[in-house]
Amino acid sequence: MIFKGTETRDVRKLEEEIENMGGHLNAYTSREQTTYYARVMKGNVGNAVDILADTLQNSKFDEALINRERNVILREMEEVEGQTEEVLFDHLHATAFQYTPLGRTILGPAQNIKTITRDHIKNYIATHYTAPRMVISASGGVDHNELVDHVKKLFSKLPADPATASQLVAKEPATFTGSEVRIIDDDIPLAQFAVAVAGAPSTDPDSIALMVMQSMLGSWSKSTAGGKHMGSELVQKVAINEIAENMMAFNTSYKDTGLFGVYAVAKPDCLDDLSFAIMNEMSKLCYRVSDADVTRARNQLKSSIQLHIDGTSDAAEDIGRQLLTYGRRIPMAELFARIDAVDASTVKRVANRFIFDQDVAIAAMGPITKLPDYNWFRRRTYLNRY
Repeated sequence: MIFKGTETRDVRKLEEEIENMGGHLNAYTSREQTTYYARVMKGNVGNAVDILADTLQNSKFDEALINRERNVILREMEEVEGQTEEVLFDHLHATAFQYTPLGRTILGPAQNIKTITRDHIKNYIATHYTAPRMVISASGGVDHNELVDHVKKLFSKLPADPATASQLVAKEPATFTGSEVRIIDDDIPLAQFAVAVAGAPSTDPDSIALMVMQSMLGSWSKSTAGGKHMGSELVQKVAINEIAENMMAFNTSYKDTGLFGVYAVAKPDCLDDLSFAIMNEMSKLCYRVSDADVTRARNQLKSSIQLHIDGTSDAAEDIGRQLLTYGRRIPMAELFARIDAVDASTVKRVANRFIFDQDVAIAAMGPITKLPDYNWFRRRTYLNRY
């Protein structure tokens, strides 16, 4: 609705302005942040800032357009429900952070979409789109001082409510609950599941070690070659024994918590062996870690970070996210130094903190009757050593 017209620009004028600049205007929402962005030529930066400022501060939210947009969002919800990986991670968050805001989906329930009103939208924007909680970042052919002048002049109507995101989080903290959700559907050929433990918040010093541990566990797909010769022992086991179609370690950090685990897609008769391989490699991080594995994982992590901010859009997004999360942008040299400080003993210490004898959250969908039960996974967060 932000892009459906303002007091001075109707939808047609807004679209024509962007088209005439050869630009691109869009937005996306994650669980903790909403991003509005414009991609334009160097000479049109001022115009792009003006459009963003106008849409964020002066949108009309016409009732007729809201009613029309409902159907668009409901169709979008149907598309998301067709993306099985997205759905599974929604279920994982819902069970891991049940009865807390982080357990809710981004789009929300269909009933909310059908009943939301103009007043709801205006109240939400007045509450959350405030100056202390907003960052304007830019990357590429941008003059910093000019950008600051544009922002000072154009973003003058933002509410100055001093409430911070940390204060909102403190009111409703995300509490991890060891639990599971299983949706059995024997009509589809492949099962998918994710098993996770509570991870570290974004600002936790151990979040860097968890990033290295994610790289150690690795990711693999049957459609790509080389799995049998990759450094990750988990990937080697999966590829050599052909017990999965694809698998991926994940580490997601939020303001006050996180999720660390493995997602996998497999044939129904491989679930037992695959589950054992995943839990064995995760719990092994508490006991046996080689310096060579850690060095390889550190180098892979540094490479993926650099590749992730390859373009101007990615760099601007990275700047904004880090300013909201840390209050500053961490220089690449500092980040790499923190990664290089992670050694085998650090990995074992952090694994003992987050994995050893900790509750797990499991989400599974498809033909999953052969997936081991919850207590089986819970017992394998530690290894019995004799």
